[in-house]
Amino acid sequence: MSALEPRDVAATTDADATAPQAAAVPSGSAGGGSVLDRGHRALSIGIVSVVLLIAFEATAVGTAMPVAARELDGVPLYAFAFSAYFTTSLFGMVLSGQWADRSGPLGPLGVGMSCFAAGLLLSGTAGAMWLFILGRAVQGLGGGLVIVALYVVISRAYEEHLRPAIMAAFAASWVVPSVVGPLASGTITEQLGWRWVFVGIPALVVFPLALALPAIRRTASGPADPDAPVAAWDRRRIRLALAISLGAALLQYAGQELRWLSLLPAAAGAALLVPAVRGLLPRGTYRAARGLPSVVLLRGIAAGSFIAAESFVPLMLVTQRGLSPTLAGLSLAVGGLTWALGSWVQSRPRTEPYRERLVVGGMVLVAASIAAAPSVLMEGVPVWVVAVAWAFGCFGMGMVIASTSVLLLKLSAPEEAGANSAALQISDGLSNVLLLAAGGAAFAALGGGAVGHAVSAAGAATGSHPAAFAAVFLPMAGVAAVGGWVATRLHAHEADRVAKD
Repeated sequence: MSALEPRDVAATTDADATAPQAAAVPSGSAGGGSVLDRGHRALSIGIVSVVLLIAFEATAVGTAMPVAARELDGVPLYAFAFSAYFTTSLFGMVLSGQWADRSGPLGPLGVGMSCFAAGLLLSGTAGAMWLFILGRAVQGLGGGLVIVALYVVISRAYEEHLRPAIMAAFAASWVVPSVVGPLASGTITEQLGWRWVFVGIPALVVFPLALALPAIRRTASGPADPDAPVAAWDRRRIRLALAISLGAALLQYAGQELRWLSLLPAAAGAALLVPAVRGLLPRGTYRAARGLPSVVLLRGIAAGSFIAAESFVPLMLVTQRGLSPTLAGLSLAVGGLTWALGSWVQSRPRTEPYRERLVVGGMVLVAASIAAAPSVLMEGVPVWVVAVAWAFGCFGMGMVIASTSVLLLKLSAPEEAGANSAALQISDGLSNVLLLAAGGAAFAALGGGAVGHAVSAAGAATGSHPAAFAAVFLPMAGVAAVGGWVATRLHAHEADRVAKD
């Protein structure tokens, strides 16, 4: 459920960020208002429709993925089908950040949605697992372009006090897809085949684009300062973006192969990745410096640990407990509602003074839910335990993800919104790739590659590989627990604001 190119300086003070942001609010927007007043209504409906489509795709595709992997003989590459999306999205995020800062978010949003649809079609018509993964990569490029463009739209078109509300609306747009997506995807997969899930979604792209693009053109198009000269493309950052994507892909490949020769691509991937990360994320991110660096780091820890674990939940329920794809998907459906509830809680004005405490509590819930999920590997534990655990975890994620987005925009001047939003989303996507790679490697090393053959044609579990799944969930719970500590460092001390890395 799920998220850019950063600047190279420490976080600005609140006063530095607030003044230029106020100037970026469209004319006619009063200090009060709402996300559905006359000045914001069309834009809000349009961009929420885009998020609604992304949410439906995520829930529907996640339900169909175990069946697709089995039919394409690709269960050993199961994690790759998810991480390929995040790998290419890293490059898309950096590209979108520069594109949006130079000429506005309209271009990257339109191109991104087109790539998103093309990738779905490619995966839906694939005859081999690697072609399926290629389609996911194309889709990820589009997703990276879209998510950063949406953050820039929010930064330019919404006053600071309205941003928690629009972030809550984003989370609320996951509720219906979380319920309808798994049910529809599971039914289509069982009755018509998994391919129809992928090839049918692109038809839904037209409606959100028709709503969003005209509204964005009126309220948030063009550069942040029309009178300023257009900045040149930062080729250094583009090269770093390519390096980070290629490095992540090499590490993922090495993790899946599990041979001595895999050390070579692993070393090459690390050599590309480490300097690229240092160049694209805010200074001090790796050591959880207070303020913006910790906001960016926490986003990666929260999203990466949760998504890496969630990706294996349907596969675990289908292969180990014999659930149908529909029931496996529906076991996570209530999470969409609690995610939206968590996001709504953080959007209340009364909770603003306690935002850091909410985020710490959210990370505790995330860690506990991930740790509880593999308990269903024991036959005596009912499968509904996963649904309950994931509901609490999603509630925590709703508070954490929305809060990091709000804090990021609060610390960003409008002309830096694309770059800083790119940093947040790079942390999100890169963490997804690396933790999926680590989880996928552990899964394959402990017999996960045989899981697909342990399921009969009827879908009943005929074998057990609990250690392979436990090796994914328990380390991710530990990563989420570390995020609870990072969440205590989101507000910068005065000395930290001027400290050098």
